[in-house]
Amino acid sequence: MVWCIANDLDYKGAEVFLPERFPFLDHSALFNYEAMYEEQPDFSVPDYVTDSVKYISELNTRRFIKSHLPLGLLPEKLQNFSTRAKIIYVCRNPKDTCVSYYHHCQLLEGYTGDFDTFCKLFNNDMLCFSPFWEHVLEFWAQRNNPDVLFLRYEDMKKDLPSVIRKTAAFLGKSFSEEEVSRLAQHLSFESMKANRAVNYEPVVEINKKYNLIEKDGTFMRSGSVGGWKNMMTPQTIDQFDAWSDAKVKGSGFKLVC
Repeated sequence: MVWCIANDLDYKGAEVFLPERFPFLDHSALFNYEAMYEEQPDFSVPDYVTDSVKYISELNTRRFIKSHLPLGLLPEKLQNFSTRAKIIYVCRNPKDTCVSYYHHCQLLEGYTGDFDTFCKLFNNDMLCFSPFWEHVLEFWAQRNNPDVLFLRYEDMKKDLPSVIRKTAAFLGKSFSEEEVSRLAQHLSFESMKANRAVNYEPVVEINKKYNLIEKDGTFMRSGSVGGWKNMMTPQTIDQFDAWSDAKVKGSGFKLVC
């Protein structure tokens, strides 16, 4: 969405694989690619994966950067907002986030434990990119900063055109209703899941090729809101709710779903 809006709905340009035009800053810190080259000499992945920091630092055009890092670990100039770079932060209900991350870790991280154990790890802040609520609330505290746009995944599912218009205004862009409608269709979960430029299936295929994963599945799974209701036990739901209520108390943050 951000790339399409900022690039004036360049659908042709959007055919380029997303990680190449919107690289993931954290990528090269998550996997030991040097070990892979030693074990499998024919192993080959692009520079924006093996050394994402170097790839991003050498981009000589306007940069679009994805990261899961908390505000406190971003470059200092981003933390103090002295660059005037725009930050768009997307949060999601922690229970749905947990379900999504569980399937992600099964597919790409080699997680073999059960779901209940994963839930305990999640709400005890023992997983990668934890602590969850501290991460969210750091950016929530900046929601009125003119260089920060705080979005919710649930709002995208409920009314994507409104989120498109809100994001466009934040980026200084304006589109007709017809253009917004077309972009909303392009960005629908069903459309994105079928679009190899954004569905990360090439990444899954590379991992399978080199026997890095055994679990069958797709990177984009269901994209639903409230899927946790079908997976979590009443006890787990109560634990998540108590944990969330304690964390957001006094922040003004309201949970959705």
